[in-house]
Amino acid sequence: MSKRIVIISDTQIPYHHRKALKAVLRFVGDYQPDEVVQIGDLVDYPQPSRWNKDSRGEFEGSVFEDSDDAKRLFLEPLRSVYDGPVKVFEGNHDERPRVYAEKYAPALARDPRRSYHFDVLCDFDGFGVERLPTFYRFAPGWIMTHGHKGGISLNRIAGNTALRAAVKFDKSVIMGHTHRQGILHETRGFDGDGRTLTGVEVGHLMDPKLASKQYLKEGTANWQMGFAVATVDGRGVHVKNVPILSRKFEVDGEIYEV
Repeated sequence: MSKRIVIISDTQIPYHHRKALKAVLRFVGDYQPDEVVQIGDLVDYPQPSRWNKDSRGEFEGSVFEDSDDAKRLFLEPLRSVYDGPVKVFEGNHDERPRVYAEKYAPALARDPRRSYHFDVLCDFDGFGVERLPTFYRFAPGWIMTHGHKGGISLNRIAGNTALRAAVKFDKSVIMGHTHRQGILHETRGFDGDGRTLTGVEVGHLMDPKLASKQYLKEGTANWQMGFAVATVDGRGVHVKNVPILSRKFEVDGEIYEV
């Protein structure tokens, strides 16, 4: 029996693409996969972080308001259409409140209620969400990870970061973090016998204009909007990236408008 997994990456609420996220959640409701994985950077948490330490930005915004937005815009609508397993990685943006508290307010960080931990801020228990470890071994020879840990070196070519990680780990890799969307393979062996490693980067669901103002100094990055669908069966893992182009995406012949 096969298992279908929808993989969503780098929404970075509140800088998400509002219509794209709604369309992807609508697709999840129609598709009813066996599992949904948000592969990291669900929330941006722009304040506070080491990037705005000792600046005006350190005192603006609220991690609690941003967390409420994540619940209202992602977890609540997802759970309204899908009651299956939901699993979420802590990305480098998701960990910002915890890391900031540990570094600059250790007395608060030692709170036994773990108030500044991502899964508590977003009420994973209440929504029935599993927080994943750094590496999720979801099938033999395959792992998922956000991509900011494990000594992964970034590359500007879409798919190449994940492929280099696959070679490093000797496991095929599905990852987020780069905001790029690509699938690359490398086969190794001798005398006609070989084994293929696969690297998959699944894209992002940020609003390019909001991202440009916040992070890119009004520039345009080599990022691609989209998500991925993985099918696990007795013969292995088959991954399809789903690009969002011209405000549309397609899965199994069904067109979704963004």
